Amino acid sequence: MKFFSNKKKEKKSKTYETIETIVVALVLAIFIRATVAEARYIPSESMVPTLLVRDRLIVEKISNYTGTINRGDIVVFYPPFEEAKFDKNSLISKTLKWLGFTSQSAYIKRVIGLPGEIIEIKDGYVFINGEKLDESSYIKEKPIYEYGPIKIPDNEVFVLGDNRNNSADSHVWGTLPIENIIGHAIIRFWPPQRIGTLN
Repeated sequence: MKFFSNKKKEKKSKTYETIETIVVALVLAIFIRATVAEARYIPSESMVPTLLVRDRLIVEKISNYTGTINRGDIVVFYPPFEEAKFDKNSLISKTLKWLGFTSQSAYIKRVIGLPGEIIEIKDGYVFINGEKLDESSYIKEKPIYEYGPIKIPDNEVFVLGDNRNNSADSHVWGTLPIENIIGHAIIRFWPPQRIGTLN
């Protein structure tokens, strides 16, 4: 009788141990996704030729806490016009968003203008504080639209897709609050023939 009782206890403790391991693994996975890095999928052609449809990326989030943002960074973010659909001040909404559990669409674009700079797009070029920006290494084609000049507000950036004439970005909906940035796209891990860092 005692033998069966010990076997039952052993079976119970193994079940609890398995459940505990699964719960801890899930909590760690959610925490890492919210604070360190997450995988993302490219659904559109707005970043061609740098990123193609169905590319998969690693987006790091640590730089969000250090406040590091530079011209040329490729960032994933929630666009400001999406915010109007949600109560962004509610604690539940903020927590779910931080954890990555939200129905908001995330965009991916390149940071072109930084806070306090004057940006203008004309004659097929971007001008920052009156100086022409050399973008020949990453854009698909010159922009056929004009924009600005505008001064980028504090704590906001100006983002554009590399496929300039096929991208809903800051030239359409304005500057992006830095707090909307989810993270920086740093590595493409799929497809295998295109594995590598992004710049």
